[in-house]
Amino acid sequence: MKIKAPTIRDVATAAGVSITTVSRYVNQAQRFSPAVEATIKSVIEELGYRSNPLAQSMITGRTNNIGLSVLDVSNPHFTSIIKGANRVATEHDYTLLLVDIDENPGRERMLLESLSRRVDGLLVYSRLPEDDMDWMASLEKPLVFFGRLSRLALPTVTSDDHRGGYMIAQHLVAMGHERIAYLGFPKSHRDQDRMAGVRDCLDTHGLPLQAFGGAAPTAIEGERRSADIMLGEQRPDAIICYNDMMALGFMQATQALGFRVPEDISVAGFDNIQFGRYASPPLTTVDLRSEEMGVVGMNTLLSNIGDDASIDLTLLEPQLVLRSSIKRRALSLG
Repeated sequence: MKIKAPTIRDVATAAGVSITTVSRYVNQAQRFSPAVEATIKSVIEELGYRSNPLAQSMITGRTNNIGLSVLDVSNPHFTSIIKGANRVATEHDYTLLLVDIDENPGRERMLLESLSRRVDGLLVYSRLPEDDMDWMASLEKPLVFFGRLSRLALPTVTSDDHRGGYMIAQHLVAMGHERIAYLGFPKSHRDQDRMAGVRDCLDTHGLPLQAFGGAAPTAIEGERRSADIMLGEQRPDAIICYNDMMALGFMQATQALGFRVPEDISVAGFDNIQFGRYASPPLTTVDLRSEEMGVVGMNTLLSNIGDDASIDLTLLEPQLVLRSSIKRRALSLG
């Protein structure tokens, strides 16, 4: 026979107080005398009463849920963001509700509008053009955006992509490379900053940049573009890929074509995903501090939920991770 779960009425009767008193105590909406609070607490523990989260949210206006949208949960960059955000959420007794956009901008508005009705705030990673994002500001929930914004007044958290691009290009130049290519992902807002950093560095050294575009930020796309780049008329001696996933795919396909990495071409990426260190050779990368991005984003959002509103940009400093996918080139004699 199924045992009936205790109700708030049962708690009120056993404690000798009103249902309203128990409700206000459970939802921390009002303080009572130490004796009354001790009695209610004792009865709740004795009966094993558990409050209804839905009913509690109707009283307090809070769900204790945070929404997080990412572009592709299979990409380790985003799983690191989730890990950092979830750690902070758990420390503050919040539950993280995740939405995977799956690199499909057409689903984004519908999913986020639905999610916004079940959470106290939102962390959003998006590829939508900023001109198409006005509806985000009208969701009537605190929102933190991962990336840069030029027009919308929202708090933002991102890594310094321009500096990261400059850093890795500078390292390649210092290692004697003169024919440097960039394999990007033009649909990403951050791609422009990364390529601009690479280009600005090469301009200071009087070196050209070969730019190639990819249709997706995936290992499969990096693999697909390898033949076009390596068998072309002007084969680069180094390539910087938009992210580590593309770099790993490019490196595998390039080796399958008979080229050696890094002897024939040096390869680098962005994100410092854990698989990069186990590649052959291990991948040089720019660590954009993905997990820290999730931590900072969640802390910023919780501050905004707590009425400590801010629309500042938090810019995380990238770090260069040097591994053996880059090799020093012999000095040019010409």
